[in-house]
Amino acid sequence: MRTVVIRAAGPGDGRALTDALVEAANWDSERSRPRVTVLADPMRRRYIAAWRRPGDAGFLAEDDTGDVLGAAWYRLFSGDRPGLGFVATGVPELILGVKPIWRAQGIGRILLRELLVQAAADGHARISLSVERGNFAHRLYTSEHFAVVESRGSADIMVRTLH
Repeated sequence: MRTVVIRAAGPGDGRALTDALVEAANWDSERSRPRVTVLADPMRRRYIAAWRRPGDAGFLAEDDTGDVLGAAWYRLFSGDRPGLGFVATGVPELILGVKPIWRAQGIGRILLRELLVQAAADGHARISLSVERGNFAHRLYTSEHFAVVESRGSADIMVRTLH
C-alpha cells in the first residue's frame, strides 16, 4: 500500500486542480467527457482560472511518489458571476475530484474533511457544492452533513453549516 500525504494546494498546483476538475466532471464512466470538452465549458473553467486567488483554499492527496490522487478546493464567487453551486455571496463553493482508481477508498473523505476544517478556520459559516444526482459522491456529502437546499436541472445544490 502506498503512503498518502495530504498537503495544501499552492499557486503552482493549477494543473493538479485541473486534472481533479476533469475527474469530478467524469464521475460517470459511461458518460465520460473528453478533457477538452470539460475545459471548454466556461462555467467549469471558473473553478480553476487564475488559481490561487485571495479567498481560495485547497488540498491535494499525493502518494509517496508525488503522484496526485485527488484534490479538493473552494472558491468564492459573486452573485453576478456565480458558480454551479452558488447559494450566496461569501459562501465558498467546494470542488472535489479523485482519480477513478482511488475512489471509494477514503481519499475523497479525507480531502473533504481537511477542506471543511480550513473553511471554518477561514471564518466561513457555510460551504456549498453542486453534485449531479446519481453521483456516488452524493452519499459522501450526505454522510458529512451536507443537505440538499435546491435542485437545478440534473444536479442538487448542497450546503453544510460549519459553525
